Amino acid sequence: MRAGGSDPIREAARILAERRNAVVLTGAGISVESGIPSFRGSQGMWAKYDPMEYATLHAFMKSPRKVWEMLTEMVSVCGFALPNAAHRGLAALEEMGVARAVITQNVDGLHQAAGSCRVIEYHGNLDELICVYCWKRYPTRDRWTPGSVPLCDCGEILKPNVVLFGEPIPWIAREEAEEEARTCGVLVVIGTSAQVSPACDTPRIAKESGAAVVEINPEETSLSRDVTDIHLRGSASEVLSRMLNELSREDGAFPSPPSGH
Repeated sequence: MRAGGSDPIREAARILAERRNAVVLTGAGISVESGIPSFRGSQGMWAKYDPMEYATLHAFMKSPRKVWEMLTEMVSVCGFALPNAAHRGLAALEEMGVARAVITQNVDGLHQAAGSCRVIEYHGNLDELICVYCWKRYPTRDRWTPGSVPLCDCGEILKPNVVLFGEPIPWIAREEAEEEARTCGVLVVIGTSAQVSPACDTPRIAKESGAAVVEINPEETSLSRDVTDIHLRGSASEVLSRMLNELSREDGAFPSPPSGH
């Protein structure tokens, strides 16, 4: 189902309009336009902080104050970030009844802030802190201020409720994501090379289950050659804006979302 000679954005919009039950998989690339740097690359977080030294559960248990040097930067950057046009575009697709869920590897909460209702978070969310000793949870805003190391009522240092290296993916998120991939008509992959497990399995599960895979990434990824049906090059905000324009070209193409959406 390659796009052939037609306009690939128009072809992707046609498939979304016909099948409607789309699911979206997002990675760090969608949030770059909100000022959140990706983890990889020369400007990424891992260029500044060795992930094996700062981003593992073992490192946190051994030296939580040191790990909070990195976490402070993450929480500060994400806390002031706002959804960009790509996040809002996905919320619009859900409102139109075209997309039914977002599966994200991001921990910034920007999909929810943009208005997406069905968001499955593989790696948790920075908006919540958790104690790894008594398992009590707190809203981050209630326990953390810039430069501080937040403490639980039990006296232990709190950890953001995100998945560090060495921690398992929450099983509910994994089960829900795999079910969405198995039953969607279209999987839209945005801002991720899908190389980290288990997110890397999602496009292949969707493809093997009969879904069309639309990829929005500026460059080719490991998916582009043998999994992706239509590769839309460009920034997520630009491509989604053009796609939404295509979807709205025909009056009455999208009836009101079903009750309860």
